[in-house]
Amino acid sequence: MQPTPRSSWRFTVIIAATILLPCLYGFGGKFLEFVHIFRGNADGMFAVTPIVNYLLASLGFFCLLAWATMRGMFRDIEAPKTTFLETEEWLDHREAETAK
Repeated sequence: MQPTPRSSWRFTVIIAATILLPCLYGFGGKFLEFVHIFRGNADGMFAVTPIVNYLLASLGFFCLLAWATMRGMFRDIEAPKTTFLETEEWLDHREAETAK
């Protein structure tokens, strides 16, 4: 497998920063607003459930991403396609033999 060129890594980092930094800013701002409401007003308790739900869902997705990365699922993304095509060819050959 060929190593990824440095320019591809740079492009990926730039795109990730372009997408993730505004998302982090927006979520962080909303989370700080939630903390201020929660501390200052008893009526702010209604917002606890959705925020905890978002945080737990995000944690779950992060755990799935970490698991997939640790299992090497992003090292050779072409392997499943190759395996599928080889299996399909084997099945076609086997079906042709049994049809005779």
